[in-house]
Amino acid sequence: MDTKELLKKVRKIEIKTRRLSDHLFSGEYHSSFKGRGMTFSEVRQYQFGDDIRSIDWNVTARYHEPHVKVFEEERELTMMLMVDISASESFGTVQQFKKDIITEISATLAFSAIQNNDKVGLLLFSDEIELFIPPKKGKTHVLRIIRELIEFQPKSKKTDITLALKYLSNVLKKKAIVFMLSDFVDEGYDNALKIVGKKHDLTGIRVYDKYEVEIPKLGMVPIQDAESGKIILVNTNSKSVRNNYKANYLRNVDYFENSFKKSGSGTINTRIDESYVKKLLGYFKKRN
Repeated sequence: MDTKELLKKVRKIEIKTRRLSDHLFSGEYHSSFKGRGMTFSEVRQYQFGDDIRSIDWNVTARYHEPHVKVFEEERELTMMLMVDISASESFGTVQQFKKDIITEISATLAFSAIQNNDKVGLLLFSDEIELFIPPKKGKTHVLRIIRELIEFQPKSKKTDITLALKYLSNVLKKKAIVFMLSDFVDEGYDNALKIVGKKHDLTGIRVYDKYEVEIPKLGMVPIQDAESGKIILVNTNSKSVRNNYKANYLRNVDYFENSFKKSGSGTINTRIDESYVKKLLGYFKKRN
């Protein structure tokens, strides 16, 4: 992709996702993810409706009229975006690929974070750590994250969620808001998830395509595993083949849901032809 085309794509995503974060998400994000506590801001005159427990009696005695202490939330938080860039994310049957939706969701979350003066970092993974960008503030930093999400070419096609979670545990020492975006076509990551879930505020966002749920009747079809490159001929007219395909999919989803639940973490499931906006807003509101 040449520079001009890349900048055009970045700008398009910025316009769409920034509008969403401005009008929809920044307030919901702020109230969903709390800061570390309250810090003293100022003393002002008592107003009707103020909590009498916040009266500053020393200042009140000095000025012979009631004054209250005002506290503000100490907010500075860190958001970490963990994004699966293995080959299975380049699948999609309805206008966009899974990776396109993952990029849009990541950008929306990142803009919501910087509007609240929080830091944002990025971890791209396959079955190895492909890229780590340490958390920073500012629009320029978020635009760099979007650029990497659009154009980064992974070295590997495979997925290892356990490896990514272990790496995160090592590099992030303080509590952070962590969003892991993937199709979660992997297993065996539950123990690593428990460790991360205890330390960080973790949410798994599973992005999937409708044809990953059920395979349509198309006769004999060659199907390629995106991560292994293996091609097999599948009789999609066979009921048992379609049932096995769906059962395998549901097993994968159950593992994802149960693993995150046991670790005390949240989950969002969004199909690429659904509104991820509604899914995110619903999730944020449920947390409040």
